[in-house]
Amino acid sequence: MSNPPNFNPNLKFVRIIETHANGLVEFEFAVGEPGLFVELLMAQAPFDEFCAMHQVTPTKGRLQPVQDDKEQEWDWSLRAEREQHLRHDNKA
Repeated sequence: MSNPPNFNPNLKFVRIIETHANGLVEFEFAVGEPGLFVELLMAQAPFDEFCAMHQVTPTKGRLQPVQDDKEQEWDWSLRAEREQHLRHDNKA
């Protein structure tokens, strides 16, 4: 299996979503493609070590929401789903 032509595994991305009052950093981490990421939660010191190890400079802000079409029906994040779920729970 080959990588897509623009995929560069040396590129790494970290987006800080939120720094919580308890000191945990909630963030997205991507390798090669910023749109394909995992959501992680770490204390500040391990987060700083993680960023240094992967040689990334964190940025803030989430990815823009995707358009609602058939091609992108699987594009979602755990955070977005949780926020959507909580919105429905609060309306009940």
